Order: sequence, then C-alpha cells, then structure tokens
Amino acid sequence: MVSRFVPLLAETPRDPLVQWALIALATVTVFYAVIIRPAMKKKKDPLARQPAIGSLSQQRSTERQMQNLLVELSEMTRQISAQLDTRAQKLEMLIQDADERIATLKQLERPAPASQKSLHDWTEPAPAMTRNIPIPEPAEDQHHAVYALADQGRSAGEIARELDRPRGEVELILALRPAGRV
Repeated sequence: MVSRFVPLLAETPRDPLVQWALIALATVTVFYAVIIRPAMKKKKDPLARQPAIGSLSQQRSTERQMQNLLVELSEMTRQISAQLDTRAQKLEMLIQDADERIATLKQLERPAPASQKSLHDWTEPAPAMTRNIPIPEPAEDQHHAVYALADQGRSAGEIARELDRPRGEVELILALRPAGRV
C-alpha cells in the first residue's frame, strides 16, 4: 500500500512549505475522520444522560415549591368553582323570573271570560279620554316586520339595527312568537 503513495510523493513539489501544508492537511483530515465525525453522529438525547445529583437542600427546595404550587392550584380551583356555583344560582333565578313573566304575559294575552268583566269594561269611555290616547296596533301587526326578517334568516342583532329597535325587544318578540308562526 505504501508503494501506491510513493509515486504521489515523488510527484509532489520539493518545496518544503508545500510539503508541510500537505502534511497539515492530512493530519486535519485524519483528526476529523477519527474523532470529530463519530462524535457528531451520536444523537444527543437529553433523556439519555442521567440528571445531575443535586444536594439535599435543592431537592427539598424543589419539593416545597411544588407543594406551594399545588396549594395555589387547589385554592384557584376552589375560587373558580365557587364563582361557577354563584353564576349558576343567578342564572337559575333569572330563568325562574323569566318563566314567571312568560306565564303572566300568556295570562294577559288571553281574553277574560264574559262573567269576569267588570262594570268599568261595559261603560263607554269619555270622549275627551279617547282623543288623547292612540289606539295601539295589534301585537301581530307590530311584530310582523320582525317575523318577516327572522324568516329571511337574519339574526336578532341585524333585525334590531334594521328596524331601529332594542336588541332585547327583538329577542323577546322572537322568543314569544306564537307556535303557529315558525
């Protein structure tokens, strides 16, 4: 094998500077091939190496920090669950109030039986009183525009903006919409 390199050495220039440069290049190549390249091929897995053994005080400090975090988390969980319970109770009260108001509205919507009409219902109102009081439109005529826009697929916010009415009123009208008008 050495005989193969002998012609190469014979062909190399006789300048000592070039010869030293070739020797240095050969040394760097061998160093790279033997030491650096195998070290780079190793995959560095952070879990493969063992953790550094810390002192007992560091371990206890870490344990205390973990315990403090657990206490803070349990306190935060307790506060959040208390807030959720409070909001759930408020929501139940609002739903109950809304149900009562719906029942009241449904009772007012039904006409009173003839036997329950009072004497005041049978008397004619004074002419001066009827002139100043505008005659309200029936509820269905008032809400016809809301129903028509809802049938077109518009949201309550869009309907409220278009009709210049409060959004809550539009939502209430849609919520109390008669069953036959879907």
